[in-house]
Amino acid sequence: MSRIIDFYFFALKVTIALLLAGMVVLVFGNVVLRYAFNQGITVSEELSRMFFVWLTFLGAVVAMREHGHLGVDSLIERLPARAAKAAVLCGHALMLYATWLVISGSWTQTLINLHVGAPATGISMAFFYGAGLAFGIPAFLILLADAFAIATGRIDVTTTDLVRESEDEAALDNLPAPALGPLSAKH
Repeated sequence: MSRIIDFYFFALKVTIALLLAGMVVLVFGNVVLRYAFNQGITVSEELSRMFFVWLTFLGAVVAMREHGHLGVDSLIERLPARAAKAAVLCGHALMLYATWLVISGSWTQTLINLHVGAPATGISMAFFYGAGLAFGIPAFLILLADAFAIATGRIDVTTTDLVRESEDEAALDNLPAPALGPLSAKH
């Protein structure tokens, strides 16, 4: 099961890269065609917008799995272990509720716009609103699995980093430790 999940997230990362490449080709190609040949790609703006929405929602799923989203856990760090666990579980319950709202809203909008075509491409707008489902369902499952692991003690909230404090801190975590010379031996 772990290999299937890993493959799913690898496929998401490839899809994100392809969507980004598609956006670059469409927008750059459209700019070149307009300025050099006084023509353009009619569907460029609409497809780029759809690609961007899908890229954002799929990227959010990948970030959620890797606990790469930004957050502040200074309160959790100051609480006793049981209170920290209760607070994190309460936070997960709120996130599950918010994710359920995204799923239900996206599902409703997808059904409403099933027979509505986008102006330039004619693609069903259900494809556009379906991005919320592509985010919501995996995010709900990830949050549910994390909440279960926290509740059963497989994840210790006092020692595990559930969020990143800042992007700067995340970048610093990836740097190698500095090699200190003879000065470090004196201290």
